[in-house]
Amino acid sequence: MTIALESTGDKNIVDRSRPQRNAGVSQAVRATRERLQFRQPLSHHFAREMMLLHINSLLQGAAAMPLLVLAATGISIYFGESFELIPWSALTLAAYAILVFLARRASAKSFDPATTRKWTIRFLVAHLTIGLCWAIFAYQDCATCSGPSFSFYKGVILLVALAASAMATFTLKRAIIASFGPPVIAFGLSAYLHGSPYDLGMAAVLGAAFCYFVFVSNRLYVSNLTLLSFQSEKVALIAELEVANAVSDEARRRAEEANLAKSRFLASMSHELRTPLNAILGFSEVMSQEVLGPMPNPTYKDYAADIHRSGEHLLNLINEILDLSRIEAGRYDLTEEALSLVEIAEDCIGMVQLKARSKHIDIRAQVEPSLPLVWVDERAMRQVVLNLLSNAVKFTPQNGIVTVKVGWTAGGGQYLSVVDDGPGIPEEEIPIVLSAFGQGSVAIKSAEQGTGLGLPIVQAILAKHGGQFVLRSKLREGTEAIAILPPRRVLQSIPPIDDDSIYTTKQKKPVFA
Repeated sequence: MTIALESTGDKNIVDRSRPQRNAGVSQAVRATRERLQFRQPLSHHFAREMMLLHINSLLQGAAAMPLLVLAATGISIYFGESFELIPWSALTLAAYAILVFLARRASAKSFDPATTRKWTIRFLVAHLTIGLCWAIFAYQDCATCSGPSFSFYKGVILLVALAASAMATFTLKRAIIASFGPPVIAFGLSAYLHGSPYDLGMAAVLGAAFCYFVFVSNRLYVSNLTLLSFQSEKVALIAELEVANAVSDEARRRAEEANLAKSRFLASMSHELRTPLNAILGFSEVMSQEVLGPMPNPTYKDYAADIHRSGEHLLNLINEILDLSRIEAGRYDLTEEALSLVEIAEDCIGMVQLKARSKHIDIRAQVEPSLPLVWVDERAMRQVVLNLLSNAVKFTPQNGIVTVKVGWTAGGGQYLSVVDDGPGIPEEEIPIVLSAFGQGSVAIKSAEQGTGLGLPIVQAILAKHGGQFVLRSKLREGTEAIAILPPRRVLQSIPPIDDDSIYTTKQKKPVFA
């Protein structure tokens, strides 16, 4: 399978454990979603919040039910000319006053689980007291009333009070039962004792309405618990995200500081190491070439040559580390000029030709004709081409072929491609090969080892030029490395302007049909 990877600024080695970590995160998110969607929240987890909602509801609707009591009493006096409901009205208003007083006292309390349970019992007792007051109203009879009018009147008042109470008390579990269970029972008992079909029908309607409002109240209670659960989860997630964000910012800051310190250390150490290396290389070359006289022992001459080769290898490694540290520190400046990509490729082929001949490798060039110049840094582009060619020669077996192509891209830029028939790179190891100090397992086994900095430097240099680096490879079939320069780096030649044509164009007048 062909793999194409564009260059990026990040050269860190890919963490192969990320899919496993992502799988764990996905399972946790899925479990949380299922818990929020399908599991009913427990009421004792949010008893305090539901108590506060109930207190707030009582205080906001404190005047509603007393007004209904006064209206029921006034209507009874006006139509029935009966004052029997005045004591009931006073008793019921006193019960509602006690309930509001309890709500005001509770609003100033700080609730813990024990306090919440205590105040829940108090409120249920207060609602039961109000329910008994309404039971007195439901059991009332009117001696002066004719027909079923008074029964109808009581049923309508109880239905309105039941609906209003259900909307005001659903935040306290079983409050609706305590408030209107007694009046419904009392009204049913009164209807049964009278034996009137109309009274019995009204009692059945009131009983059905009571059951319906109990059901609605329970549904609203559960819905409120669910909303509180969602809100709690949201607050917890926001807090976790804030903590994670703070930890991430701190980790990023420390990573940036560590990266900067590493780059400074590498730059400083590379500079300090190059100074003694110059002396080692110089004196070892003098000794191996016998500039100051012949060496009687040929073994010493071989040792001097070995010292020189090892010093050159170490110097190349230090130069690559220094280049990489400068690139990561953002101090790799380009000195740009108009150059021919073809000429750079030919010069670099000549530099690696000796090593290629020692392995009997044939380097072939395929160049498109009449390619214009490009605006690039000569040293940087030579480093790019040399790194690609050196890798190709290094990993190509004996009697292999390396093909160098230079031409146009589809978008109008220019590219340089180096193709070898070496061992290739497995798909999962391409990110490792493209990372700093990374090497593929097949390459390590089949060829001489290097520093693992060549391709990251190629990526970074092309990125500085606004270009791309593409790596295509098939295992046991070879590798193709492509360096791409954008169209803005290509200097297109502009044809000369004919003065006569300009003059003719200026004198030409428009012709209208």
